[in-house]
Amino acid sequence: MTTAEPPYVLSSRAAGVATLTLNRGDKFNPLSEEMLVALQSELDAIKADDSVRVVVLAAAGKAFCAGHDLKQMRAQPSHAYYRKLFNQCSKMMLTIQHMPQPVIARVQGIATAAGCQLVAMCDLAVAARDAKFAVSGVNYGLFCATPSVGLSRNVSRKQAMEMLLTGEFIDADTARERGLVNRVVPVEELDAEVGRLASSILAKPAVAVAMGKQLFYKQLEMGVEAAYQLAGQTMACNMMDEAALEGVQAFIEKRVPSWKA
Repeated sequence: MTTAEPPYVLSSRAAGVATLTLNRGDKFNPLSEEMLVALQSELDAIKADDSVRVVVLAAAGKAFCAGHDLKQMRAQPSHAYYRKLFNQCSKMMLTIQHMPQPVIARVQGIATAAGCQLVAMCDLAVAARDAKFAVSGVNYGLFCATPSVGLSRNVSRKQAMEMLLTGEFIDADTARERGLVNRVVPVEELDAEVGRLASSILAKPAVAVAMGKQLFYKQLEMGVEAAYQLAGQTMACNMMDEAALEGVQAFIEKRVPSWKA
């Protein structure tokens, strides 16, 4: 009798929060082809689900994610295969940024190479104090080119280049100081801190959060004049929404807003 292979990604939903858990903890949760496909499928389903307000990206085992599956990559040494793999990974990373729900990385252990990229591409990140981060491909002759895209949009250029050129690890507190993660807590408080962050977002109107996330990333890639133009358009549209009208009226009347669920 053949034992069924466990799912690559575990999915659960509760009270507006969807939790996706990388489920290859015994292998440090590599972003294999199968893991990428599973993540893409889950993210695609969530982004179209209005009942999900926040996504938590977690991982089983001692590590968050050790990056790509190097054994799998080495077994198929062709340019076409590598282009397909990295395109697949980039699509998944961009889905995180393009989906309307904020995505929170829940990080324990190590997050290396594409695993560090995954943390960078999430909107927010909470790390255990023992977490460590690196873009270590250069140690094996492979500059972390795709991880550099997310990393360089989180930390300063020289700090990103130092990580990319040396492959050295930084600890969780350093990652927070450099802007790669938002909060650092003892590992036993990790779930509670992620929950507090999610609850704070859940208390805000979904339309404002979704519009704000979309605007935030678009304006970062624009010149300042175009960014202000887009931001003004977004605020004008947001202001016409019922939630914003109620929120402003509540402020004027010095009361708690009464938003529709």
